Amino acid sequence: MLKRFCVGFLALTTFGAAPALAATEIQWWHAFTGRLGELLNEQVEAFNASQSDYKVVASHKGNYSETLNAGIAAFRAGEQPHILQVFEVGTATMMAAEGAVKPVYQLMAETEKSFDPSAYLAAVTGYYTTPDGKMLSLPYNSSTPVLYVNRDALSGAGLDPDMDLTTWDKVEGALDSLKAAGHACPLTTAWQSWVHLENFSAYHNVAFASKDNGFGGLDTELSFNSPLQVTHIQKMGDWAKDGKFIYAGRRNEGGARFRSGECAFFTESSAGYAGVKAEAEFDFEIRPLPYWPAADGAPQNTIIGGASLWVMAGHESAEYSGVAEFLNFLSTSGIQAAWHQNTGYLPITMAAFEETKAAGFYGDNPGTDIAIIQMTGKAPTGNSKGLRLGSFDQIRGIIDEELEAVWAGDKTAQVALDSAVTRGNQLLRRFEQANR
Repeated sequence: MLKRFCVGFLALTTFGAAPALAATEIQWWHAFTGRLGELLNEQVEAFNASQSDYKVVASHKGNYSETLNAGIAAFRAGEQPHILQVFEVGTATMMAAEGAVKPVYQLMAETEKSFDPSAYLAAVTGYYTTPDGKMLSLPYNSSTPVLYVNRDALSGAGLDPDMDLTTWDKVEGALDSLKAAGHACPLTTAWQSWVHLENFSAYHNVAFASKDNGFGGLDTELSFNSPLQVTHIQKMGDWAKDGKFIYAGRRNEGGARFRSGECAFFTESSAGYAGVKAEAEFDFEIRPLPYWPAADGAPQNTIIGGASLWVMAGHESAEYSGVAEFLNFLSTSGIQAAWHQNTGYLPITMAAFEETKAAGFYGDNPGTDIAIIQMTGKAPTGNSKGLRLGSFDQIRGIIDEELEAVWAGDKTAQVALDSAVTRGNQLLRRFEQANR
């Protein structure tokens, strides 16, 4: 849909247009490749064709971590881009970088561009706002984890493909049947920390860290080694030992194994929809992320992943006018609806959600509204608004290392999570000292 929209938009805006005169260049550094990179470039082409004053140049700078590091290094050298895509765990780092960023609310005020914060979905923007609701960065690609199901694999194991999979104990029963039927990969996951600790904690309304998961101050401490979190990770460790959970890697290495039909269940971002839809040659379905029914208040709400667009400081006012125009363009309902429908990322505005619903997309593509329902079904609590922790990319690396020890059977979940909390808190204290 986005491609059709962009092609039509290009045709309408380029016909009869006067030659552009020295368009002001806007540099956008991002982390997307593959289909997502193609869709991003189509958005850039559509914007550039819609007017002649500005030209956005999009540049891929590696994965999320590499893109953030490239942006930081460029700022120190005085060569920063205008816009930098930063994954959600880099939010605290960007907030602490005083003088390096220009908050979106400030950008819009200074350029006098139209800007209505209430038009954006609060469940998405809350991650990127100040305590009093001022938007710091523009949510661009926001997702939340869901359960992808290979319905053919369930049928092959003698299971009803419509079986109830809302809770982990019911999923466990299905894993037993799949394993008994000789299935080599009953369950795999992407982004293990994000899905099985960060979102698990929010979905069960238990704290991942103190101070409202870091929103309340830099003196936060990690706490994801509570009994419920330990129980879940130990259960997954037991499944790994029994061959019911197959660990594929720290990022999205499990995606190829699910899309090929090798794995029956896959916990992954809602944005995995684009790849699954394009590649899966089996009957698949999107289900809500499971929860443990014994946990009080579960399910609560999941939290977002993905990235937002940060505006870098140090540029000319005329260039910032172009940046503001481009961010407004990305927020329009047509662009957002198409982005949401093509990728599985959440729409950032209510208008885009309503446009998608009115077009019958959710009826034609069952399960594509689950991510929104999970995010907005309940008002977020202090435990489920999101995470705002310094050095969190490095903390995730520690968590990954400790979880891998559980999957390998080298550590119990309690020992591994206790170690991750201790090691992670050391990084938080260093970040606090550096940003007092």
